[in-house]
Amino acid sequence: MGNEPIRSGCLVKTVFDEVTDFDVEDIFECGQCFRWRRQPDGSYSGVVEGSFANVSYIPDEKRYNIGQVKIWSNLLAADEGAREKYWRNYLDLGRDYTKIKRILSTEDSVMARAVRIGGGIRVLNQGKWETLISFIISQNNNIPRIQGCIEALCREHGRNIGVLKGEPLYSFPSVDRLSVLREEDLGSCRLGYRAKYIADTARAVALDGGRTLAAAEKMPTDELEQYLLSLPGVGPKVANCVMLFSMKKTEVFPIDVWMRRVMGRVYGMSERNMSGMRDYAARNFGEYGGIAQQYLFNYIRKLKRDNPAAYERLGLDETPPEEDGDARTI
Repeated sequence: MGNEPIRSGCLVKTVFDEVTDFDVEDIFECGQCFRWRRQPDGSYSGVVEGSFANVSYIPDEKRYNIGQVKIWSNLLAADEGAREKYWRNYLDLGRDYTKIKRILSTEDSVMARAVRIGGGIRVLNQGKWETLISFIISQNNNIPRIQGCIEALCREHGRNIGVLKGEPLYSFPSVDRLSVLREEDLGSCRLGYRAKYIADTARAVALDGGRTLAAAEKMPTDELEQYLLSLPGVGPKVANCVMLFSMKKTEVFPIDVWMRRVMGRVYGMSERNMSGMRDYAARNFGEYGGIAQQYLFNYIRKLKRDNPAAYERLGLDETPPEEDGDARTI
């Protein structure tokens, strides 16, 4: 494609009807992904698997919580069956979120409020390699800066996949590409101390051609977590995010500074007791711990934006004890 523009004729439409529990803002701005951008018409555009994509949701005017998902993309453009299968999996359209919300909120008034406010979240099934590197970058970082760092990494080391509306688009750099780089080669991406982690993790993943990472979701969760923790720059929160957002391990409950604050202020737990938080999530959220975490994170983000007084009363901007710096800033 080179520097040619991505014209409408290059894009193929994929449509899913009768979709429930789907909100593009909830999905693409809840901290689980970093390469999607809101468009003037309310849709979201991004780069997925080296291809451009635009996702929109058109609510049914006569029925509540149901509508049509429309995707324009050049990904798998020549294979309708493979394309539909890919997007159904990526957007997690096969999961019954109405059931999940009912299970999580029946005896939990906090969760009931959270799902009312952010009930359109679906946990994306993203590429493992991109998710791993993205969440290494996310440590002690805010979302706009994470996005900037990732775009710089793609611009400097990814492939140019075309131009859209005058803006060049780039793929996420491959394992092979990053594995031959040194820390100093990543300096222009302004990654700070994370540059060394990324270079070292790329070399570690490349040792077997990326096969272990590619097949990682087949491992038992405990074994998978240990593998991820063995990679440079990966702590428990990053490992859990990678498992949740790219490996369908919905039972994991990522805990960063914000989750510590939420669990402390809203659920009355000690912010130092992260093992207690994990136990609480396992007992009360079960196989949907990661989805519950997303509802809670999104709830607090929207509360800060839409009801500052209520947000301030929770004291969530106060620094918790023993802060570990492993956070996404809302």
